[in-house]
Amino acid sequence: MQLIRSIIFNFLFYTWTGITVLLLWIAMPLAPSQFRTIISIWPKGCFSMLKILGIDFEIRGEENIPNRPVLFAVKHQSVWETIFFLWHSKENAYVMKSELAKIPFWGWYMKKAAHILVDRKGGTKSMRDMLAKAESIKETSRSIVIFPEGTRIPPGNMGELHPGVAALYKHLNISVVPVAVNSGLVWPRRQLKKEPGTIIVEFLKPIQAGMEKRAFLTKLRQIISEATLKLENESRLKDS
Repeated sequence: MQLIRSIIFNFLFYTWTGITVLLLWIAMPLAPSQFRTIISIWPKGCFSMLKILGIDFEIRGEENIPNRPVLFAVKHQSVWETIFFLWHSKENAYVMKSELAKIPFWGWYMKKAAHILVDRKGGTKSMRDMLAKAESIKETSRSIVIFPEGTRIPPGNMGELHPGVAALYKHLNISVVPVAVNSGLVWPRRQLKKEPGTIIVEFLKPIQAGMEKRAFLTKLRQIISEATLKLENESRLKDS
């Protein structure tokens, strides 16, 4: 039965995404902020469909988010968290790989909404471009979301953190809010079947600006890894 529900969800998810992509073309003449308001209907629709799968989500630690622009450094297990930060605030700006710009229409929309597309093979030029875009976004009082592992990593594992998160931390001189999730337990990477359960996303205490890069990366990795493992163990105990 859960497999059938997953098939229905996938059909509705991709249909809704396709409809949104087509309709957003009409909104292209709008200002970027207005365009972000229109695009925010997509995550709302996606999350309403999770009821089909018996998936709910819980947000913890929002009191740890300062009332100013921050850099969210997010554990990446699933597609779910890439949707969540558009749902959480339409003004959040993503750091994303430039390959996504090759998706018809979607790349144009991401540029229009003023997200940061990064050529991961572009070397120092690409890094400078990312920092310049991030600086302009910070000046508009928008927070930035980055997945420092660079790709989805299955539960129970922690990937190496890419240097981009440290470069942004140092250049922007802002607090970093680590974020832990357990989403991979219910929405596994590259699997059709999704499991019922509660996804927990937890905003952890901010890492203040000013740390040395290597020390920062070590601390960030440790904080995210420990908090994620705790969430995963909590979910497994509930299911046992």
